[in-house]
Amino acid sequence: MNYSSDLIIIGAGPGGYKAAVYAAKKGLKVTIFEDVNVGGTCLNVGCIPTKTYVHSKDFKEAVERQPQVVEALRSGVETLLSHPNITLVREKGVFINANTVSGVTAPNIIVATGSSAKMLPIPGADGQNVGSSTELLGLKELPKRLCIIGAGVIGMEFASVFQKFGSEVTVVEYLKECLPMVDSDIAKRLRKLLEKRGITFYMGAGVKSIDGSTVLFEQKGKEVAVEADYILMATGRKPNVSPDFANAGFEYDERKGIAVDENFETNVKGIYAIGDVNGRQMLAHAAEMQGIHVVNRILGIEDKIRFDVMPAAIFTEPEAACVGSTEDQLKEQGVPFECHKSFYRANGKALAMNETEGMVKLCCEPGEGRLLSAHVFGAHAADIVQEVTAYITLGATLRQLRETVHIHPTLSEVLIEVN
Repeated sequence: MNYSSDLIIIGAGPGGYKAAVYAAKKGLKVTIFEDVNVGGTCLNVGCIPTKTYVHSKDFKEAVERQPQVVEALRSGVETLLSHPNITLVREKGVFINANTVSGVTAPNIIVATGSSAKMLPIPGADGQNVGSSTELLGLKELPKRLCIIGAGVIGMEFASVFQKFGSEVTVVEYLKECLPMVDSDIAKRLRKLLEKRGITFYMGAGVKSIDGSTVLFEQKGKEVAVEADYILMATGRKPNVSPDFANAGFEYDERKGIAVDENFETNVKGIYAIGDVNGRQMLAHAAEMQGIHVVNRILGIEDKIRFDVMPAAIFTEPEAACVGSTEDQLKEQGVPFECHKSFYRANGKALAMNETEGMVKLCCEPGEGRLLSAHVFGAHAADIVQEVTAYITLGATLRQLRETVHIHPTLSEVLIEVN
């Protein structure tokens, strides 16, 4: 295989395939390499399967629906990649030099190889009943007792959904609170609600080892043991780097990923890295927008995508979502701000839906000034934060948000009810 393209993309996850389709529509000849399934971690073993579990009534339904949903979406991506300007190569793209990948040459190359689960290097972590979210999603029988190591996004989502299915769930977390990237008010409220539902949390606990079905950890100087039928290691993800990257000459680190500038270009001109592999924002939608920005840069198109305004959501029940700095972070940064809160229990739609657990916290410049961040806990939190994301992106004020007419009755009215 020896030919040239305008653009080579390594990896057909959300960042890679969206960049390929966008570039192709703009007239570029694209070659994209993928050695597993198109759609990447998000579609095949991440976001989509997990959300299928969240929206299934029981474990049996979830196991049956998951492959159907994944296959339908994967088929859709295959269709998008059948564009006449795209050549999909079903093998691992390997750098030969800075302009050539597996026999294909191009003046511009995007690395979009994603990330993989990071496992704790502790004794017993290689046991048959220990795995990442990928292995957990492959289970055909519901574990009676599930121990989750890590209370980040992945850990909290699986804790919520497996407790709903009927598992006895225990979460062991090294930090003092769950979801460190989320406002502390929101994180604490979510944890307390999940505790009321029967999930046991051990915060400030360091796992020492796994002995068969026993997780051994230390909390406040005491040794504690928890028995589990399955143990989920939800301790973060690591960038997928490869030894052949050295052939291209760009800087990368096995822990931090590929080093890039503000335009996601490496130190080698014409080679870019987007998504999880650059270690900046490990979110599918971040990868997508980074890819679009890179293609725009290649084509000389100026855009105004704000990567400093990046919303994120945790699809527990109920959801939590955020955009911008937390209240604690704003204090640390010395930024003048004021906080405004409202609660779901005063919202008509929330009462009608029987979804009264929830709150909104908006941070803005003093005097109902420019919006700085939003933190929401409750039903459809992700949708509510998405609205605020648009306001923040455009530099709007809290007053402008308040003066925007909102449909009644809707959950989004909680935004204009803050005080």
